[in-house]
Amino acid sequence: MDIVEQTLKGLGFVCRRMRFGEIENLYARYGTESPNLCFAGHTDVVPPGDESRWRFPPFAGRIEEGRIWGRGACDMKSAVAAFTAAAGRFLAERGAAFGGSISLLITGDEEAEAINGTVKMLQVLAARGEAIDACIVGEPSSGDTVGDTMKIGRRGSLTGRLTVRGAQGHVAYPHKADNPLPRLVRMLAALSPGDGPEIDGGSAHFDPSTLAITTIDVGNPAANVIPAEGRAVFNIRFNDLHTAESLGAWLRERFDAVGGDYALELRSGADSFLTAPGDLTERVARAAERVTGRRPAFSTSGGTSDARFVKDHAPVVELGLVNATIHKTDENVPVEQTRAMTEALRSHGKDVEDIIVPGATHYFSEQQNAQARRKLFDFLRRHLNRS
Repeated sequence: MDIVEQTLKGLGFVCRRMRFGEIENLYARYGTESPNLCFAGHTDVVPPGDESRWRFPPFAGRIEEGRIWGRGACDMKSAVAAFTAAAGRFLAERGAAFGGSISLLITGDEEAEAINGTVKMLQVLAARGEAIDACIVGEPSSGDTVGDTMKIGRRGSLTGRLTVRGAQGHVAYPHKADNPLPRLVRMLAALSPGDGPEIDGGSAHFDPSTLAITTIDVGNPAANVIPAEGRAVFNIRFNDLHTAESLGAWLRERFDAVGGDYALELRSGADSFLTAPGDLTERVARAAERVTGRRPAFSTSGGTSDARFVKDHAPVVELGLVNATIHKTDENVPVEQTRAMTEALRSHGKDVEDIIVPGATHYFSEQQNAQARRKLFDFLRRHLNRS
């Protein structure tokens, strides 16, 4: 976070640290006019796991074989670095009078609970009357090549913890016990209307909602004892046909039909949302197509991201690197992809409304390319080494 702040201050951004609990966050803005185009990202990473399994130390920031290696190289420090470098080049070319503002909203709390990061930063900005007019989240959204997929929404997430209670007893006298497990099995079976995980047929912009049972636990090591209770955990990734509340009612209706003593605890990770195809999505799509030769597919697949918080404040899309190695041992990103993300800002008019993030090949001259690469890779090396 210190490296990002120092770099942005050197470009003329006004930087504000926001600390919530133990989490450091950064909001940086260049300009005071509207519209305000914001790039949102995060610097925190998932744990590297067994570091001995990595080809290179996960926080060394090594560049080998045409790739940048390290935890967070793809998710998503390269995107933060590329946006910063490209913003500097844009400002050097256009100057301050480009008719708007550019901002970065960078959190240190995205991969974990996401409670002391983006959501609270946006609340602070709203309380100050500072508006974000459009936002691009730099999550690695692409599937096979940079710019082939753009997220225009995300599914919601609901986790359920089901406990079915009975009465313990000897298996030789089942009539003197109340076995909760048959009811637990019937309850879980009631959550799968068909043969697969789908619970609906999908909608215009979303695939079918899915339900996955992630664990079934009894904790009974004895083969001759009927347990007193059984537990299960499941997760639903749901489309815009549902809300967490409507799914809660749907679940209880099915469990009540089975009957018996049970408890259901629900935790909503996010509701689904959609940035309807329109001005922002079209600008970003056209820009990506212009420089990659392909139009990105609009998608709402995948997990959750901080876009779920941004959508309450501004239209938001996600465009970034290829996600082939995120959260994996030997996470890495090809240098060519990072060069692609360097052209993160492009102006097509006098207003910042025409600045878009194509995430596509940057047509520098060879000299400009070399200078940009040196600055970008130095940034990444220092940033990965500070993780």
